[in-house]
Amino acid sequence: MCGQRMSKIKVAINGFGTIGKRVADAVDAQDDMELVGVTKTGPSFGCDLAVKKGFPLYCTFDEPDRIARFADQGYVCSGGLSDLLAITDVVVDCSPGKTGAENLAKYQAAGVKYMFQGGEKHTLTGRSYTSSANHAENLNVEGTRVVSCNTTGLSRTLVPLYDHCGSLKVECTMIRRAADPGDSGKGPINAIKPVLKVPSHHGPDVMTVKPEIEINSLAVAVPTTIMHTHAITADLPPGHGLTTESILDMWRETPRVIVMHGADNRITTTAEVMEMARDIGRKWGDLHEIFVWEDGVSLQGDRLYYFQAIHQESDVIPENVDCIRALMGTESDWQTSVAKTDAAIDIYYNL
Repeated sequence: MCGQRMSKIKVAINGFGTIGKRVADAVDAQDDMELVGVTKTGPSFGCDLAVKKGFPLYCTFDEPDRIARFADQGYVCSGGLSDLLAITDVVVDCSPGKTGAENLAKYQAAGVKYMFQGGEKHTLTGRSYTSSANHAENLNVEGTRVVSCNTTGLSRTLVPLYDHCGSLKVECTMIRRAADPGDSGKGPINAIKPVLKVPSHHGPDVMTVKPEIEINSLAVAVPTTIMHTHAITADLPPGHGLTTESILDMWRETPRVIVMHGADNRITTTAEVMEMARDIGRKWGDLHEIFVWEDGVSLQGDRLYYFQAIHQESDVIPENVDCIRALMGTESDWQTSVAKTDAAIDIYYNL
């Protein structure tokens, strides 16, 4: 422990949407944290979930007329964002993109610690976070950014490889879902859309948390809303001493990674991966872990090939909880934090 706290960490969630509602649930499950409130821009069906769970509801804005709209629709609104920040130790920003700079100024003015999501750029905070890559570097800092779902997924499998090998050169192709399941306004509907910025931001974003890994990426968007898939090629240094099986064993021992044989388990597609998550009773059908197809992993000489699948709505959720502990300096060891987080939200890897 970096230090002892006599009271729970008071956490606010600014933005109670796809990510925000999941982070709120995860925070609420932790015995060292207290969820003091969540924000919505205005009354909507999402407010019903907050009310049902007993989460104090606040308005994203401070204008009295906006706050009054909640009461007009029958919701108890405890105030605006400033009121929420006044009772908070750390705010988890889950608001829509392009609001980061404006929100950052509010958090700094309020004197609270803050964390953003991967939709914001690294330059906003000058720091980024994943549990396995750089928990220690984020201890007691004022603010940071939890990297995107894809960067989180890449870090989960590449960091243990780097830690063993001491160097790593990676090329990956991101086969991206077109939108979240509830987002009906995006496409493509019947096309494959290449990301024409080369390299795409996904791979190099890993270097914001583990700059020692040399990585580039390409990306295409495809008409699915279920998961992302990564096709990865990693060049290991000579004398690495690894085999395909020892790499699989390494990942089996890595938190938040699931390794399964696709053909033997009849899990050969992302649809079947997510059906498994529903079958084992995960809330919202989420899969916080990175799914690696065992029979798609092959080390040929010094070159490693593998596929992995990322559930874009949920893999970053436990990272947010660990990041809160890093910012507040309450847990210096990332593995201890991971174990605590995962036990509280019923994440388990040996399926």
